[in-house]
Amino acid sequence: MGEQPIFTTRAHVFQIDPNTKKNWVPASKQAVTVSYFYDVTRNSYRIISVDGAKVIINSTITPNMTFTKTSQKFGQWADSRANTVFGLGFSSEQQLTKFAEKFQEVKEAARLARDKSQEKIETSSNHSQASSINGTDDEKASCAGPANTHLKSENNKLKIALTQRAAGWTAPTLPVTAWPPPCSAANVKKWEIELQTLRESNARLTTALQDSAASVEQWKRQFTLCRDENDRLRNKIDELEEQCSEINREKEKNTQLKRRIEELELELREKETELIDLRKQSEIIPQLMSECEYVSEKLEAAERDNQNLEDKVRSLKTDIEESRYRQRHLKVELKSFLEVLDGKIDDLHNFRRGLSKLGADN
Repeated sequence: MGEQPIFTTRAHVFQIDPNTKKNWVPASKQAVTVSYFYDVTRNSYRIISVDGAKVIINSTITPNMTFTKTSQKFGQWADSRANTVFGLGFSSEQQLTKFAEKFQEVKEAARLARDKSQEKIETSSNHSQASSINGTDDEKASCAGPANTHLKSENNKLKIALTQRAAGWTAPTLPVTAWPPPCSAANVKKWEIELQTLRESNARLTTALQDSAASVEQWKRQFTLCRDENDRLRNKIDELEEQCSEINREKEKNTQLKRRIEELELELREKETELIDLRKQSEIIPQLMSECEYVSEKLEAAERDNQNLEDKVRSLKTDIEESRYRQRHLKVELKSFLEVLDGKIDDLHNFRRGLSKLGADN
């Protein structure tokens, strides 16, 4: 069936700069499709992203990986196989949260798949070890089988010999040629030697059987010890993987702290530049203060002049009002004077006409 997509989203893809290991390098000019794929055949999960005809993300997810949210819309994870760090910039915090949850889900599934594969390997290993142990026991039993048969036949011979010795080897009624010769001291000595040899063989075979049984028990104990050691090593591997995960998380935290330190150092340099500017400005503050005092004195003088001018203006306004009053009064007096003058002029004309008439009459 191959690989199947199980989750798809869109994001801007970044990779860590391989030279500085600090700055992000855009892997796509715009938001591209980022998908989780599940390989049914291999029982594995991958994150794949393609920009046009270029594969920009091909990361196989392992239980040791950790997806870290570095901001509200940005997350990252380290891929040791690709020897890089991938970063994704999303358009919303909800998309980042969904991607992170899916990453954790896929990571847990990868861990379960790995545990199942380890259990299968350990089960097959245990079966092979048990088969090898049983095979050894069967070989020992097959080796011990002929020994037991030989021991039984020797015991039967010994019993027959003892019976014949107790009976004094009385000749049977059958023909002499069918039986061995009568019992003699040499034959008895020979039978005693054979009996001792059989006893020693029996003791050796008994010891061998006991050693075989002890070996079986020892193999069982070794098998139990190996199984316990296997469980202990598995637990140790889990602890080491957990420690590796913690180390990776610490490395990511250290990377974030380094970036934060760089940002703070940049801010510190900017603040130092501002401080230098402020110090330069503080050097001209006395000059500015003297200029300010000079301007203040001028302003006070101008205010005094303004006050004097205002007083003069008020005085002039008063003079103007008095002048206007005087002008009105003079106009009234001039009008009355003109009226009197007009009357006098009329009288003068009348007097002149009278004189003219008198002159004419004379």
